[in-house]
Amino acid sequence: MSTILYEVKGNIARVTINRPEAMNAFDLATARLMAQRFEEFDADPQLRVAILTGVGDKSFCGGADLKKMHGGSHAGGIGELWDYERQRRLGQRLEVAKPVIAAINGYCLAGGLELALGCDIRICSQTASFGAPEARWSILHGFGAMRLPRTVPMSVAMEMLLTGERISAARAFEVGLVSRVVEPALLLATAEEIAARIAQNGPLAVRVIKELAWRGQHTHPDDMLRYYAAVTALMHATEDAKEGPRAFTEKRAPRFVNR
Repeated sequence: MSTILYEVKGNIARVTINRPEAMNAFDLATARLMAQRFEEFDADPQLRVAILTGVGDKSFCGGADLKKMHGGSHAGGIGELWDYERQRRLGQRLEVAKPVIAAINGYCLAGGLELALGCDIRICSQTASFGAPEARWSILHGFGAMRLPRTVPMSVAMEMLLTGERISAARAFEVGLVSRVVEPALLLATAEEIAARIAQNGPLAVRVIKELAWRGQHTHPDDMLRYYAAVTALMHATEDAKEGPRAFTEKRAPRFVNR
């Protein structure tokens, strides 16, 4: 059985971490396979949104499998993962242009929290919990230490990062780490509902809006306005940009062609 399950339903893909015996923690092979699946998703013009989750209801992802990957040091497998796969593929918003929804079931810890932070939308079950326990083992919560303070208030982020203690689903919603908390049985259905709503929208507009949102967190406002002006000019020349207002005027559902 593969450690990453990949399913396609219509124009929505689901990527599921399948290592329940290890709290869905990832080893190097699993990280590579996950990166490959997201590359396939991003390259398929028929797919619009992805959902990332973990098998079962106990754990979304427990992070890197310390038993298999550390071996008492940062050498070898874990070094390769951190230096290449994790930073390039997992850390940087999963390196995909299309939206990714994290459906967080159970533990979301360490590298699992970093995975969630790399997604565009995060929802969780009532039984979920979140934490960055790396400091307890003298390990760095690298990408998460950069992303978490941009997602929740600095004091909350620093308490999580420096103490290593977990927070509950309710607390995660309170501080803005997730946008919804639902009953465990409704988690995937809710993620699919959100994905379906996104998939109905203009695919080019969705991708550009995602890029604008992410660039806006890192780019100087003047440079951001220039970028926005450039992509707006390109968007206005597309067929979908003409179809949207036309469908609105004719009071019908738009028929987007992704160009």
